[in-house]
Amino acid sequence: MNCVILQPSYIPWRGYFHQIQKADTFIFYDDVQYDKNGWRNRNRIKTSNSTIWLTIPVQVTGLTNIIKEVKIETKFNWKKKHLLSIQYAYSKTPFFEEVFPMVEKFYQINTNLLSDFTIESTIKLADYLGIKNTKFMRSSDIKAEGQKTDRLISLLKEVGATHYISGPSAKDYIEDEKFTSAGITLEYIEYNYPEYSQIYPPFDPQVSVLDLLFMTGKEAPKYIWESNDNG
Repeated sequence: MNCVILQPSYIPWRGYFHQIQKADTFIFYDDVQYDKNGWRNRNRIKTSNSTIWLTIPVQVTGLTNIIKEVKIETKFNWKKKHLLSIQYAYSKTPFFEEVFPMVEKFYQINTNLLSDFTIESTIKLADYLGIKNTKFMRSSDIKAEGQKTDRLISLLKEVGATHYISGPSAKDYIEDEKFTSAGITLEYIEYNYPEYSQIYPPFDPQVSVLDLLFMTGKEAPKYIWESNDNG
């Protein structure tokens, strides 16, 4: 049984959805420390002027915030701002009329918790991409023990996983031998995705999956897991 464990992110890039597509069970790692300058509450889109950040304002105090406990700062009308930015950037794209209503719907998600918003919107995006068979869970709902690699293995055992899929950057800190001892095979996914036509060249691969969806619509999987290099 294939499993992926990733921290929830805001409108993630296409590689995130490749991992979702490969997983039988996808665990949102929501009970670890929140990284203030990571991808938990922000991502990038392309505009006619430059690539810009869309950032969800959050209430963060101290250094020990857990992702699932981070609250959205409600005094800012960030949803309207983000929707207008997306509309302005992509209104002339081939699949704007098809994709934008879906985007509008997930901005109607009513919650004051960052992880609730990012998890639910990610699931909606996965559904649009045609990912139907992946089971979604949260690590905070699973009893697991240990730290770092030990905790990953504990989570995997709890859900009955036999194969773990990870991003390539995890090679720097994952203790491979512990997976071998636990009888769990380990795979590092490679992000060898083809370019697609972007409305504002030059091509930038490090943007939200929204960019790909507005440009290619339901053909988006051809530029992720159906591409020749990713099988």
